[in-house]
Amino acid sequence: MSKTKRQWGDRKDGRWIKEGPGLQVIMANLMPHRADCEVYLHDTIDATELVKYLEKRNAEGLDYKITIFHCAIAGMAKMVRERPLMNRFIQGGRIYERNEISLSFLAKRRFADGAEESLMVLVPKDTDTLDDIAKKIYGDVKEMRRSETATGGIDKLIERVASLPRPMIMAITKTASILDFWGHNFDFLTEGDPNYTTILASNLGSIKCPSVYHHLNNYGTNSIMVTIGTLHKEEIVMDDGHKEIRDVVDIGATLDERIGDGFYFARSLKLIKYIFAHPEILEKPMAEPSGFDYK
Repeated sequence: MSKTKRQWGDRKDGRWIKEGPGLQVIMANLMPHRADCEVYLHDTIDATELVKYLEKRNAEGLDYKITIFHCAIAGMAKMVRERPLMNRFIQGGRIYERNEISLSFLAKRRFADGAEESLMVLVPKDTDTLDDIAKKIYGDVKEMRRSETATGGIDKLIERVASLPRPMIMAITKTASILDFWGHNFDFLTEGDPNYTTILASNLGSIKCPSVYHHLNNYGTNSIMVTIGTLHKEEIVMDDGHKEIRDVVDIGATLDERIGDGFYFARSLKLIKYIFAHPEILEKPMAEPSGFDYK
């Protein structure tokens, strides 16, 4: 994404949208808490063509396996690239647009009760393709799972703060919230924190769990939470009226209604569905248009 010169009122992580719609500006002040402005979306996406595509790609003998989750992350990144309102957030009663697109997710070190989770953040480049994103995620997760303990960054910071006496924890979190309101939080608090990313995703399909709705957090700037469920078979009514058993995956999304409207959200979902039906789009660089007809 192209970066513009920082103006008065901008945050270090986003540009102040001074020309924002009046209704959204008023909503940002009447309803200042993100968790009070949640809208929920649930849909079933036809993944049949995506499954065929993955079978073909993974049969090429790659050093890593491309998964539905990799495609979902790449697809969401491309969607945000084409739908800039999805990259906005509300903080301090103002509307901001991020300087970059970022996606975060949790990865378990082991598939076992009590196993630690690690926070991972991906910032795709305009030149990145599905292969670049899959390699990055695969490499990061593999490296993280080499150890049973936190590897540093935000994980290590959280553990240190959590070990402090309760009054100190309360003072630290209160101070962080105030700095967060004014956009002056320290970089060591925000870098690697999923609460400061465009989309926070959860791959529930990896643990054989259906998609769910997950709340947003008032802290930070994250405006979109997405959960991806298990791939399964389902009978679908096709465009010509006949029924067919297809591979499908459920998704659940929670969004801050103050960053856009239902029409904009619906079109963004249609783009995701289009990408799942035409996965070869993901072989193109992020900056290249998908070719989706929004009419």
